[in-house]
Amino acid sequence: MHFTPEQRLDDGILEREFTLGEIPGILWTPEAASATAPVPLILLGHPPLGLGTMYPRLAARARHSAAEGIATATIELPGSGDRPHWPALDQAHADLRQAMQAGEPVSDKIVDALILPLVAKAVPEWQAALNAFLSLPVIGGPVGYSGGVISIGIRLAVVEPRIVAAGLFAGSLVPRVMFEEARQVTIPLHVLLQWDDDGNDRQAALDLFDAFGSKEKSLHANMGGHAGVPQFARDAAAQFFTRHLK
Repeated sequence: MHFTPEQRLDDGILEREFTLGEIPGILWTPEAASATAPVPLILLGHPPLGLGTMYPRLAARARHSAAEGIATATIELPGSGDRPHWPALDQAHADLRQAMQAGEPVSDKIVDALILPLVAKAVPEWQAALNAFLSLPVIGGPVGYSGGVISIGIRLAVVEPRIVAAGLFAGSLVPRVMFEEARQVTIPLHVLLQWDDDGNDRQAALDLFDAFGSKEKSLHANMGGHAGVPQFARDAAAQFFTRHLK
């Protein structure tokens, strides 16, 4: 992991951009974090729109977590931002747009082509990044995962024992095979669902929640579209991580 010049934000948070091999990312640590007082960590997931586009929302989430004494970090997803284009993924996105513009149902074939290769490549990258984060003296764990492509969160919850809690956003297409993986998830879950999200199959989201094998899981459904999550719902998600990581 190679860090570029760091900056101290106005609320004392240390923001450091880095590269891990070819993967860019950002790490935010609270002002009080130190080698003698290491802090927990939340991995900030996000949609494949590029870190540049997502930065304002990611930084806001990082500030919220830092106020609770929790570090946060994110990495660029494969095929996004300044990373090399991924032709197969580009084609899957084109097929998805064509189906939605034509008002046609999105087929399982399109969903699988769009999501499964991304999960297969992104999850090992997240794990490699987690290795690097936990090697830093100011990061001590435990670790949570928050938001982003829900199928990536599901896979990480199954294969990564260092992640002890996850906050998931029911807002992305989910391959059928991921429902089977969801049954293997056992960590505490906090799931957000926007009831009027045009890009989300509400019944599929409810079925996925039902499939999760966790004994502690809660579904927080609010009226409004994809970007209309109310502030009190964001606060409840932050409280979930404070409870499990602190």
